[in-house]
Amino acid sequence: MAQINKPSDYFNTVLYTGNGSTQSITGVGFQPDFIWVKDRTSAYYHELQDIVRGAGKGLFTNAALAEFTGRTLYQFDSDGFSLDGSQSTTNVNGDNYVAWNWLSSNTTASNTDGSITSTVSANTTSGFSIVGYTGNATTGATIGHGLGVTPDVIIAKSRASADNWGFFHSSFSSQQYMFLNTTAAKASASSVWNALPGSSVFTVGDNASVNDNGNMIAYCFAEKKGFSKFGSYTGNGNADGTFVYTGFKPAFVIMKRTDTTENWLIKDSVRDSFNVADKRLFANLDQAEGTSANGSIDILSNGFKQRGSDIITNASGGTYIYMAFAENPLVGTNNIPATAR
Repeated sequence: MAQINKPSDYFNTVLYTGNGSTQSITGVGFQPDFIWVKDRTSAYYHELQDIVRGAGKGLFTNAALAEFTGRTLYQFDSDGFSLDGSQSTTNVNGDNYVAWNWLSSNTTASNTDGSITSTVSANTTSGFSIVGYTGNATTGATIGHGLGVTPDVIIAKSRASADNWGFFHSSFSSQQYMFLNTTAAKASASSVWNALPGSSVFTVGDNASVNDNGNMIAYCFAEKKGFSKFGSYTGNGNADGTFVYTGFKPAFVIMKRTDTTENWLIKDSVRDSFNVADKRLFANLDQAEGTSANGSIDILSNGFKQRGSDIITNASGGTYIYMAFAENPLVGTNNIPATAR
Protein backbone atom coordinates (compact mmCIF):
# COMPACT_ATOMS: atom_id res chain seq x y z
CA MET A 1 0.00 0.00 0.00
CA ALA A 2 1.49 3.33 -1.08
CA GLN A 3 2.02 5.93 1.63
CA ILE A 4 0.65 9.46 1.36
CA ASN A 5 3.60 11.77 1.99
CA LYS A 6 1.66 15.06 2.11
CA PRO A 7 -1.58 14.57 4.06
CA SER A 8 -2.55 18.23 3.69
CA ASP A 9 -3.27 17.53 0.01
CA TYR A 10 -6.33 15.59 1.18
CA PHE A 11 -7.27 16.96 4.62
CA ASN A 12 -6.69 20.34 6.18
CA THR A 13 -7.98 22.48 9.04
CA VAL A 14 -8.47 26.24 8.79
CA LEU A 15 -9.49 28.80 11.37
CA TYR A 16 -11.36 32.00 10.55
CA THR A 17 -13.36 34.83 12.08
CA GLY A 18 -16.92 35.49 10.97
CA ASN A 19 -17.80 38.90 9.57
CA GLY A 20 -21.58 38.62 9.16
CA SER A 21 -21.23 39.48 5.48
CA THR A 22 -19.49 38.19 2.36
CA GLN A 23 -16.03 36.64 2.63
CA SER A 24 -13.86 33.94 1.10
CA ILE A 25 -12.10 31.49 3.41
CA THR A 26 -8.75 30.43 1.93
CA GLY A 27 -5.71 28.41 2.94
CA VAL A 28 -7.23 24.96 2.57
CA GLY A 29 -4.80 24.09 -0.22
CA PHE A 30 -7.37 22.36 -2.42
CA GLN A 31 -11.01 22.60 -3.42
CA PRO A 32 -12.81 20.86 -0.56
CA ASP A 33 -15.57 18.35 -1.29
CA PHE A 34 -16.60 17.85 2.34
CA ILE A 35 -16.56 20.72 4.84
CA TRP A 36 -17.37 20.47 8.56
CA VAL A 37 -17.64 23.87 10.31
CA LYS A 38 -18.09 24.71 14.01
CA ASP A 39 -18.42 28.03 15.80
CA ARG A 40 -15.81 28.00 18.58
CA THR A 41 -17.09 31.12 20.35
CA SER A 42 -20.79 30.40 20.68
CA ALA A 43 -23.09 27.41 21.20
CA TYR A 44 -24.21 26.95 17.61
CA TYR A 45 -24.66 23.79 15.55
CA HIS A 46 -21.95 21.95 13.64
CA GLU A 47 -22.64 22.34 9.89
CA LEU A 48 -21.61 19.83 7.21
CA GLN A 49 -21.70 20.37 3.46
CA ASP A 50 -20.46 18.27 0.55
CA ILE A 51 -20.15 18.13 -3.24
CA VAL A 52 -22.70 15.33 -3.71
CA ARG A 53 -25.57 17.19 -2.04
CA GLY A 54 -24.29 20.52 -3.37
CA ALA A 55 -23.05 23.70 -1.72
CA GLY A 56 -25.58 25.58 0.37
CA LYS A 57 -27.16 22.43 1.85
CA GLY A 58 -26.38 21.82 5.52
CA LEU A 59 -26.64 18.90 7.91
CA PHE A 60 -25.81 19.07 11.62
CA THR A 61 -23.96 16.34 13.56
CA ASN A 62 -25.39 17.42 16.90
CA ALA A 63 -29.00 17.13 15.76
CA ALA A 64 -31.26 14.62 14.03
CA LEU A 65 -32.58 17.28 11.67
CA ALA A 66 -33.35 17.01 7.99
CA GLU A 67 -31.20 18.91 5.51
CA PHE A 68 -31.45 22.71 5.45
CA THR A 69 -31.01 24.60 2.17
CA GLY A 70 -29.99 28.17 1.35
CA ARG A 71 -27.04 28.20 3.74
CA THR A 72 -24.57 31.10 3.71
CA LEU A 73 -21.68 28.73 3.00
CA TYR A 74 -22.72 28.69 -0.62
CA GLN A 75 -19.67 27.82 -2.75
CA PHE A 76 -16.65 25.48 -2.79
CA ASP A 77 -13.59 27.34 -4.11
CA SER A 78 -10.19 26.25 -5.44
CA ASP A 79 -8.53 27.03 -2.07
CA GLY A 80 -11.47 26.99 0.34
CA PHE A 81 -15.04 28.20 0.35
CA SER A 82 -17.19 31.34 0.20
CA LEU A 83 -19.69 32.77 2.68
CA ASP A 84 -22.47 35.26 2.06
CA GLY A 85 -24.33 36.81 4.97
CA SER A 86 -24.66 36.21 8.69
CA GLN A 87 -25.54 32.71 9.86
CA SER A 88 -24.88 31.30 13.31
CA THR A 89 -23.29 28.06 12.12
CA THR A 90 -20.77 29.66 9.75
CA ASN A 91 -20.43 33.45 9.83
CA VAL A 92 -21.49 35.42 12.93
CA ASN A 93 -19.63 38.72 13.04
CA GLY A 94 -16.67 38.43 15.43
CA ASP A 95 -17.09 34.74 16.26
CA ASN A 96 -14.18 32.33 15.80
CA TYR A 97 -14.69 29.23 13.64
CA VAL A 98 -12.91 26.01 12.74
CA ALA A 99 -13.43 24.27 9.39
CA TRP A 100 -12.24 20.72 8.74
CA ASN A 101 -11.89 20.02 5.02
CA TRP A 102 -11.57 16.79 3.03
CA LEU A 103 -10.86 16.24 -0.67
CA SER A 104 -12.65 13.51 -2.59
CA SER A 105 -12.50 13.84 -6.40
CA ASN A 106 -14.05 17.29 -7.14
CA THR A 107 -16.49 15.34 -9.36
CA THR A 108 -19.36 12.88 -8.99
CA ALA A 109 -20.21 9.68 -10.83
CA SER A 110 -23.01 7.12 -10.90
CA ASN A 111 -22.24 3.83 -9.15
CA THR A 112 -24.28 0.69 -9.87
CA ASP A 113 -22.37 -1.80 -7.68
CA GLY A 114 -25.23 -2.12 -5.18
CA SER A 115 -28.92 -2.89 -5.35
CA ILE A 116 -29.45 0.88 -4.98
CA THR A 117 -27.68 3.09 -7.53
CA SER A 118 -25.56 5.73 -5.80
CA THR A 119 -23.89 9.01 -6.75
CA VAL A 120 -20.29 8.92 -5.58
CA SER A 121 -17.35 11.28 -5.24
CA ALA A 122 -14.43 9.01 -4.37
CA ASN A 123 -10.71 9.39 -3.78
CA THR A 124 -9.14 5.94 -3.72
CA THR A 125 -5.71 7.38 -2.86
CA SER A 126 -6.87 8.89 0.44
CA GLY A 127 -9.62 6.32 1.06
CA PHE A 128 -12.53 8.76 1.24
CA SER A 129 -15.84 8.80 -0.59
CA ILE A 130 -19.08 10.73 -0.38
CA VAL A 131 -22.08 8.62 -1.31
CA GLY A 132 -25.55 9.88 -2.16
CA TYR A 133 -28.41 7.42 -2.56
CA THR A 134 -32.19 7.12 -2.37
CA GLY A 135 -33.16 4.78 0.43
CA ASN A 136 -35.91 2.20 0.07
CA ALA A 137 -36.40 1.23 3.76
CA THR A 138 -35.66 -2.39 2.83
CA THR A 139 -33.42 -4.65 4.91
CA GLY A 140 -30.46 -6.03 2.96
CA ALA A 141 -30.18 -3.17 0.46
CA THR A 142 -26.62 -2.57 -0.76
CA ILE A 143 -24.99 0.71 -1.81
CA GLY A 144 -21.79 1.14 -3.84
CA HIS A 145 -19.19 3.31 -2.09
CA GLY A 146 -16.50 3.59 -4.81
CA LEU A 147 -13.44 3.01 -2.61
CA GLY A 148 -12.33 -0.32 -4.06
CA VAL A 149 -11.43 -1.48 -0.54
CA THR A 150 -13.53 -2.12 2.56
CA PRO A 151 -14.33 1.09 4.47
CA ASP A 152 -13.31 1.30 8.12
CA VAL A 153 -15.82 4.03 8.99
CA ILE A 154 -19.23 4.84 7.50
CA ILE A 155 -21.35 7.79 8.67
CA ALA A 156 -24.85 8.01 7.17
CA LYS A 157 -27.75 10.46 7.48
CA SER A 158 -31.22 10.91 6.05
CA ARG A 159 -31.45 14.22 4.21
CA ALA A 160 -35.24 14.26 4.19
CA SER A 161 -36.15 13.24 7.76
CA ALA A 162 -35.22 14.01 11.35
CA ASP A 163 -33.37 10.75 12.04
CA ASN A 164 -30.14 9.83 13.80
CA TRP A 165 -26.69 9.68 12.20
CA GLY A 166 -25.78 6.00 11.68
CA PHE A 167 -22.14 5.22 12.48
CA PHE A 168 -20.07 2.12 11.67
CA HIS A 169 -16.48 1.43 12.77
CA SER A 170 -14.18 -1.42 11.74
CA SER A 171 -13.80 -2.49 15.38
CA PHE A 172 -17.52 -3.38 15.42
CA SER A 173 -18.77 -6.87 14.72
CA SER A 174 -21.56 -7.52 12.24
CA GLN A 175 -24.70 -5.43 12.85
CA GLN A 176 -23.18 -3.29 15.62
CA TYR A 177 -23.69 0.46 15.37
CA MET A 178 -23.59 3.82 17.12
CA PHE A 179 -25.25 7.18 16.51
CA LEU A 180 -22.99 10.20 15.95
CA ASN A 181 -25.54 12.67 17.33
CA THR A 182 -26.12 10.89 20.66
CA THR A 183 -24.09 9.74 23.66
CA ALA A 184 -25.41 6.16 23.40
CA ALA A 185 -23.08 3.20 23.78
CA LYS A 186 -22.46 0.70 21.01
CA ALA A 187 -25.50 -1.47 20.27
CA SER A 188 -26.50 -4.20 17.84
CA ALA A 189 -29.44 -4.45 15.44
CA SER A 190 -29.87 -5.91 11.97
CA SER A 191 -32.04 -2.90 11.11
CA VAL A 192 -29.03 -0.53 10.98
CA TRP A 193 -25.93 -2.11 9.40
CA ASN A 194 -27.36 -5.39 8.17
CA ALA A 195 -23.91 -6.89 7.46
CA LEU A 196 -20.26 -5.90 7.48
CA PRO A 197 -19.24 -3.72 4.52
CA GLY A 198 -17.21 -5.07 1.59
CA SER A 199 -14.78 -3.69 -0.95
CA SER A 200 -17.53 -2.42 -3.27
CA VAL A 201 -20.74 -2.02 -1.21
CA PHE A 202 -22.10 -1.52 2.29
CA THR A 203 -25.29 -3.22 3.45
CA VAL A 204 -28.09 -1.51 5.37
CA GLY A 205 -31.23 -2.50 7.22
CA ASP A 206 -34.51 -0.61 7.24
CA ASN A 207 -33.59 1.84 10.02
CA ALA A 208 -34.10 5.43 8.85
CA SER A 209 -30.63 6.44 10.07
CA VAL A 210 -29.09 4.52 7.16
CA ASN A 211 -31.99 3.66 4.84
CA ASP A 212 -34.82 6.13 5.09
CA ASN A 213 -37.38 6.06 2.29
CA GLY A 214 -35.82 9.14 0.66
CA ASN A 215 -32.54 10.92 -0.05
CA MET A 216 -29.54 9.78 2.00
CA ILE A 217 -25.87 10.74 2.32
CA ALA A 218 -22.93 8.67 3.59
CA TYR A 219 -19.28 9.49 4.26
CA CYS A 220 -16.97 6.46 3.90
CA PHE A 221 -13.36 6.21 5.06
CA ALA A 222 -10.79 3.47 4.47
CA GLU A 223 -7.49 3.46 6.34
CA LYS A 224 -4.49 4.67 4.32
CA LYS A 225 -0.86 4.53 5.46
CA GLY A 226 0.50 7.93 6.38
CA PHE A 227 -2.92 9.57 6.19
CA SER A 228 -5.62 7.92 8.29
CA LYS A 229 -6.06 5.43 11.11
CA PHE A 230 -9.27 4.00 12.59
CA GLY A 231 -8.85 1.92 15.71
CA SER A 232 -9.71 1.29 19.34
CA TYR A 233 -7.96 1.48 22.71
CA THR A 234 -8.53 0.80 26.41
CA GLY A 235 -8.26 3.59 28.95
CA ASN A 236 -6.04 3.33 32.05
CA GLY A 237 -7.59 6.05 34.21
CA ASN A 238 -4.51 8.16 35.01
CA ALA A 239 -2.52 11.13 33.74
CA ASP A 240 0.18 8.86 32.32
CA GLY A 241 -2.50 7.73 29.93
CA THR A 242 -2.90 5.24 27.14
CA PHE A 243 -0.70 5.80 24.08
CA VAL A 244 -2.36 5.21 20.72
CA TYR A 245 -0.06 4.50 17.78
CA THR A 246 -1.22 5.92 14.42
CA GLY A 247 2.02 6.00 12.42
CA PHE A 248 1.77 9.75 11.93
CA LYS A 249 1.34 13.02 13.80
CA PRO A 250 -2.44 13.47 13.99
CA ALA A 251 -4.01 16.61 12.59
CA PHE A 252 -7.54 15.62 13.64
CA VAL A 253 -8.91 13.01 16.05
CA ILE A 254 -12.43 12.01 17.08
CA MET A 255 -12.76 9.75 20.13
CA LYS A 256 -15.84 8.03 21.58
CA ARG A 257 -16.33 5.63 24.46
CA THR A 258 -18.26 2.57 23.26
CA ASP A 259 -19.06 0.59 26.42
CA THR A 260 -21.22 3.28 28.04
CA THR A 261 -22.80 6.65 27.28
CA GLU A 262 -20.37 9.47 26.50
CA ASN A 263 -19.78 12.38 24.12
CA TRP A 264 -17.88 12.38 20.80
CA LEU A 265 -14.71 14.42 21.46
CA ILE A 266 -12.93 16.29 18.64
CA LYS A 267 -9.28 17.37 18.82
CA ASP A 268 -7.06 18.95 16.16
CA SER A 269 -3.50 20.25 15.91
CA VAL A 270 -4.47 23.72 14.63
CA ARG A 271 -6.67 24.76 17.54
CA ASP A 272 -4.07 23.15 19.82
CA SER A 273 -0.73 23.88 18.18
CA PHE A 274 1.34 22.66 21.16
CA ASN A 275 0.99 20.11 23.96
CA VAL A 276 -0.87 19.50 26.05
CA ALA A 277 -3.87 19.70 23.73
CA ASP A 278 -6.73 20.65 26.04
CA LYS A 279 -9.23 22.40 23.77
CA ARG A 280 -12.33 20.41 23.01
CA LEU A 281 -15.44 20.35 20.90
CA PHE A 282 -18.05 17.60 20.78
CA ALA A 283 -19.61 16.33 17.56
CA ASN A 284 -22.91 15.60 19.30
CA LEU A 285 -23.17 18.94 21.14
CA ASP A 286 -23.57 22.55 20.03
CA GLN A 287 -21.36 23.82 22.88
CA ALA A 288 -18.74 26.48 22.32
CA GLU A 289 -15.11 25.41 22.54
CA GLY A 290 -13.93 24.65 26.05
CA THR A 291 -10.79 23.38 27.74
CA SER A 292 -10.17 20.49 30.09
CA ALA A 293 -6.76 19.52 31.49
CA ASN A 294 -8.29 16.26 32.71
CA GLY A 295 -9.42 15.44 29.16
CA SER A 296 -6.23 16.55 27.42
CA ILE A 297 -3.93 14.63 25.10
CA ASP A 298 -0.42 14.96 23.76
CA ILE A 299 -0.30 15.02 19.95
CA LEU A 300 2.89 13.17 19.08
CA SER A 301 4.90 12.39 15.95
CA ASN A 302 3.55 8.82 15.84
CA GLY A 303 0.17 9.02 17.58
CA PHE A 304 -1.53 10.53 20.59
CA LYS A 305 -1.33 9.96 24.34
CA GLN A 306 -3.99 10.56 26.96
CA ARG A 307 -2.94 13.03 29.66
CA GLY A 308 -5.90 12.87 32.02
CA SER A 309 -8.40 10.52 33.62
CA ASP A 310 -11.57 12.03 32.15
CA ILE A 311 -14.12 9.28 31.46
CA ILE A 312 -14.71 10.86 28.03
CA THR A 313 -11.25 9.74 26.90
CA ASN A 314 -9.43 7.59 29.45
CA ALA A 315 -11.53 5.81 32.07
CA SER A 316 -9.81 2.81 33.61
CA GLY A 317 -10.90 -0.23 31.58
CA GLY A 318 -13.09 1.88 29.31
CA THR A 319 -13.19 0.95 25.62
CA TYR A 320 -12.89 3.65 22.99
CA ILE A 321 -12.87 4.05 19.22
CA TYR A 322 -11.14 6.79 17.28
CA MET A 323 -10.76 8.31 13.82
CA ALA A 324 -7.45 10.05 13.09
CA PHE A 325 -6.13 11.97 10.07
CA ALA A 326 -2.50 12.97 9.61
CA GLU A 327 -0.61 16.22 9.79
CA ASN A 328 2.79 14.62 9.16
CA PRO A 329 3.56 10.97 8.37
CA LEU A 330 6.52 9.17 9.84
CA VAL A 331 9.41 8.84 7.40
CA GLY A 332 10.85 5.43 6.51
CA THR A 333 10.07 2.04 8.02
CA ASN A 334 8.85 2.21 11.61
CA ASN A 335 8.07 -0.65 13.93
CA ILE A 336 4.68 -0.57 15.62
CA PRO A 337 4.90 -1.29 19.37
CA ALA A 338 3.35 -4.67 20.13
CA THR A 339 1.03 -3.10 22.73
CA ALA A 340 -0.49 -0.82 20.10
CA ARG A 341 -1.10 -3.38 17.35
